[in-house]
Formats: sequence, structure tokens, C-alpha cells
Amino acid sequence: MGKNRLLDTCYKALGLALLTVLLSSCSMPRIIVLNDPLTPEEHINLGLSYERQGEYGPALEQYEIAGKKLPEAFLYKGNLYFLKGEYEKAEAAYEKAIKKSGDPRAYNNLAWLYFTMNKEMGKAEELAEKAVSLSPESEEFRNTLDEIRNRKTPD
Repeated sequence: MGKNRLLDTCYKALGLALLTVLLSSCSMPRIIVLNDPLTPEEHINLGLSYERQGEYGPALEQYEIAGKKLPEAFLYKGNLYFLKGEYEKAEAAYEKAIKKSGDPRAYNNLAWLYFTMNKEMGKAEELAEKAVSLSPESEEFRNTLDEIRNRKTPD
């Protein structure tokens, strides 16, 4: 009877030692938060670099990342969609850029999109006028407005 107690205690100690070794060898799951080393502006620059190389998928990913903190990224998304001929997506991106940032380039580019599609010319003119009013020194915006007005008024 004393012998069984001694063996029973040894088994318990051995089991406890094995359990300790197993638990110490397995690490507990950790949550790791990765910090993005790039600023939103750097993501836009990287997106532009991809775009110049014709890699539109990675460019769009970079604009998406930048858009979380920088509303200007929606302008670049719109430009990319416009370039790809995805006009509905471009329109949505420009509208979001206008809503979030009020960037005159977004007004101008949306006006040019409508001009290109020959759609909503009245709205295109309003958007171009807004771009010119926000940035009166821009010759590009004035040209957009002039092109729209020339198309609206037959010679």
C-alpha cells in the first residue's frame, strides 16, 4: 500500500513535469499589429508608379490604402478608372473625392468625364465652373469649361 502511494506520487510529479514542459514549449497566440511604414502620400506615389508601368491592380490597391486617411486618393482612383474606360466607377470615385475633399481637380475631371461621354452637359458645365471658381489660375480648368461651352452652343 505504501509502495502504491509512492508510485502514484511519482506518476503525478512526472505528469506535472511533462505538462509544464509542453506548456512552456507552446507559445500562446499573440495578436500582432503591423504598422504601415508608408504614409498615405507615399502610397499614392507608389500607386502612380504602378499606374505608369501599366500595373493597374496594384495601383488601385495603393490608392485604396491611401484613401483610408487621405481623401485625395479618390481623385487618383477616379483617374485610373477613367483611363481604363470604367466610367461609372470613375464617376463614383470623383463624386466621393468632391464630397470628402472638395478638390477642384475632382470637379474638373468629373466635368471632363461627362464631356467625354457626351452626357449631362449642363452638370458638366456647372462642375467645370466650380473648378474654375476654386482655382481661377488654372488654365486647364478654363480649357475644360471652354470645351464644354463650345459643345453646348452650336456654331
